[in-house]
Amino acid sequence: MSPGGPLFRKLDNLLLRVADLDAAISFYRDQLGHRVLWRSEEAIGFALPDTDAELVHFHIGPETDVLVENVDEAFAFFLSAGGKAIEPPFDIAIGRCARVRDPFGNDLVILDQSKGVLATDTEGRVTGVRPSGSVFGVPGHD
Repeated sequence: MSPGGPLFRKLDNLLLRVADLDAAISFYRDQLGHRVLWRSEEAIGFALPDTDAELVHFHIGPETDVLVENVDEAFAFFLSAGGKAIEPPFDIAIGRCARVRDPFGNDLVILDQSKGVLATDTEGRVTGVRPSGSVFGVPGHD
């Protein structure tokens, strides 16, 4: 990590817990007007129109996910700065992820997109992962 720049690049998503994805679609898309970006069997991502961060619904949460350039380096840097480890870096479909706690008790998830971004079909269903033209792409929209 470079001491010349901030560790966190941008908010990736706000993850909220939901037990029924179809009910989440009915509420967030049909009632509140948020466009579905992608959907898998376990989760769904909705667009937030003034940012490329997503509102994601999953069986876990709530949590805030922050994008970093490299999770392994960011994790080590965060710990050296006085943060705590909750869960060390692990692989996810699009890259790597870790859970950390700042000195004030706030839990964060840091992730990178080192493997790419979610690939979707015309209906937004996740079909896999495709390499990204940039590290900080929007899933399904690079």
